[in-house]
Amino acid sequence: MVEKPFEIAIDDLIRKMPLEERLYRHRCVEAWAMAVPWTGFPMTAFLGLAKPLASARYLRMETFLDKAVAPGQRQVWYPWPYVEGLTMQEAANELTFLATGVYGKPLANQFGAPLRLAVPWKYGFKSAKSLVRFTFTDERPKSFWEALAANEYGFWANVNPQVPHPRWSQATEKVLGTDETRPTVLYNGYGEYVAGMYNGLDDKKERLFV
Repeated sequence: MVEKPFEIAIDDLIRKMPLEERLYRHRCVEAWAMAVPWTGFPMTAFLGLAKPLASARYLRMETFLDKAVAPGQRQVWYPWPYVEGLTMQEAANELTFLATGVYGKPLANQFGAPLRLAVPWKYGFKSAKSLVRFTFTDERPKSFWEALAANEYGFWANVNPQVPHPRWSQATEKVLGTDETRPTVLYNGYGEYVAGMYNGLDDKKERLFV
């Protein structure tokens, strides 16, 4: 659901985008946290290039699929390729970021080269790595982990200390590289920028939080 579908090489895409650095909190669903300095460009700039139609309601993102490069993708019990999705409102939020680098260097493969999503108010599994395809659609995508265990990894996956994971609490988080354990903050501390997107949603019916 774009004005005109197209393919573009990653180097050509990067040259078209306004690169900047952003320091974001990163909160894993497994209750650890860190701060990450990303290099990349806001999703809003990408939307301007892609030109989605007004009828598009969701952005579906898909990672590469190459079993020769990633032998783990031969595991048939996983629904490869990795898929993630955002609402169009989430995709257009000023915090939503497409990372091309980290710690001042281009993304290494293990960090999600060539392009990685960063949505800091959500649990880390939503920040899909190694993106190669973006699809604008009117149907809500089923993400990789939602397909495997929807009761544990919902579509929304917004950080919420009051909603535990089925197997552990989310009330606190361990700061990587330290002995510090601190209280988890709703929306990972970004509530003033994102909370308004979820007004009126039923957090149980819509699985607003994991």
